[in-house]
Amino acid sequence: MTERKVAIQLTGLHKRFGDLEVLKGVSLTAHSGDVIAIIGGSGSGKSTMLRCINFLETPTAGEVRLHGELVAMQPDGQGGMRASDPAQLNRLRARLGMVFQAFNLWPHRTVLENVIEAPVHVLGQNRDAAIATAERLLDRVGLLAKRDTYPERLSGGQKQRAAIARALAVDPHAMLFDEPTSALDPELVGEVLSVIADLAREGRTMILVTHEMQFARSLANKIVFLRNGLVEEEGPPAELFDRPKSDALRAFLAPKY
Repeated sequence: MTERKVAIQLTGLHKRFGDLEVLKGVSLTAHSGDVIAIIGGSGSGKSTMLRCINFLETPTAGEVRLHGELVAMQPDGQGGMRASDPAQLNRLRARLGMVFQAFNLWPHRTVLENVIEAPVHVLGQNRDAAIATAERLLDRVGLLAKRDTYPERLSGGQKQRAAIARALAVDPHAMLFDEPTSALDPELVGEVLSVIADLAREGRTMILVTHEMQFARSLANKIVFLRNGLVEEEGPPAELFDRPKSDALRAFLAPKY
């Protein structure tokens, strides 16, 4: 069997906001093709950890490696760190697809324009080629008929499917999902989870912060339970859901699963 490459590796990751330390030394390894679900209570550091992967938040300490390449950082003179090679950082995170809780679509651009924005203006792709790719992706997520529609005219589920198409448009090495269904009405959750499940079956590398426990169990090959800024438990879904070791994980799962 061919050894899978490490797609994302976090080592001893810390993140502090003033006096509040949100991450206290988190380590995580995602190999190519892994689907990792991050679970945990509010304030456990899930979203902060995800945002540190693509430097929407800059870690206070620790290391981030993307496809084996260490993201260069240096002290910022204020007790934290900053990326020291902007060109490297832009190159690496241009190939990370990110799907947010609140969609983050450009409201003044159509669905199609949202999807081609990064390929054309960040990756320098030919506009006609980017449009052809965008139309294929929109068709895949069931939104081709909405290509010329502005986000305000879409349902929440349609907005999130458009956001997924936008993330796919950069041909990402890995995809990051930050509670992709938390802002949706219950009847719209299924349509988004179905698209994400299709991507997982393709063998895409994915890290998913979610509160959908049944979905996490069926989709992921690894579950990570964060608590108070640390990894409390991690392992295969059957192990964590059926045989949790810590009282904290048992208590977390009891009302949800």
